[in-house]
Amino acid sequence: MARKKRYLTATMADGYVKTIGPTAAPFTHYWRVVAHLRGGRTEVFWGHTGSAKEATAKRALLEQAARRHGWQGYDFEVVALTEHRPGER
Repeated sequence: MARKKRYLTATMADGYVKTIGPTAAPFTHYWRVVAHLRGGRTEVFWGHTGSAKEATAKRALLEQAARRHGWQGYDFEVVALTEHRPGER
């Protein structure tokens, strides 16, 4: 039997809202990296994972990425996803 499709929402501390779906994937957390580049520019990377542990493991790679790509710094955030029905918020 096919898994039920669902919509998932992540609400970040700065008020940004990301909706994922419809999906049957077992995602539980959303992560976002805001890389601070030279000249005041920023670049955003994001993804979703099946556990908080998997999401926070991304932090270990960020120091390497910052050095390799010449980032001035970065912000990293992980939030739990909430499930909702289509049309709800």
